[in-house]
Amino acid sequence: MLVAPSLLAADFADLHGEMDMLNSSSADYLHVDVMDGMFVPNISIGFPVIKAIAPLASKPMDVHMMVIEPDRFIGQVRDCGAHLMNVHYEACRHLNRTLQLIKDAGMKCGVTLNPATPVSMLEDVIEDVDLVLIMSVNPGFGGQKFIRESIKKVARLRNLIDNSASKALIEVDGGVNAETGKELAQAGADILVAGSYVFRAPDPKLAIDSLKAL
Repeated sequence: MLVAPSLLAADFADLHGEMDMLNSSSADYLHVDVMDGMFVPNISIGFPVIKAIAPLASKPMDVHMMVIEPDRFIGQVRDCGAHLMNVHYEACRHLNRTLQLIKDAGMKCGVTLNPATPVSMLEDVIEDVDLVLIMSVNPGFGGQKFIRESIKKVARLRNLIDNSASKALIEVDGGVNAETGKELAQAGADILVAGSYVFRAPDPKLAIDSLKAL
């Protein structure tokens, strides 16, 4: 299992220390949530912070854009050194074009589905994406309760990918811990995003290892 700790749950007063911990951990990615207070009811990390942590990060950055009209920010996400730019299906008027613009900018492209958005909405673009992120909580806040229907949703997405020419990875974000992570792994998930489970743990690196072992 691949693991992407979510910086949203980190200690913002000690980001340098948190980055040192993640760099020396078994984590595979760094998940960075960008919220605009409009697409979701919260505001989080912005580009100045991402630019500040980018030189410190030895893990590729998965930048999750919880914003309206994400096309406006493709250049800025690229300039921050992102490995992958992840946009919400619900926020894109012309998803196919957005995905192509992300690729043209030299990044991998991801699409996120909110809990109420069915997997079937991706049938016509599944072969164009590098990653699909299933939100297992409603986006905008950390520490929410896991939505159990997400397990079936991951299984449906696994079936869609396996029955196409898609190479997309399945990522899940929200309420992930050792218990829910095991069920998600069995359903077909490839990457687990974990915030509170990692950064609130007595030993964050051990928490990451426990998810890697699933």
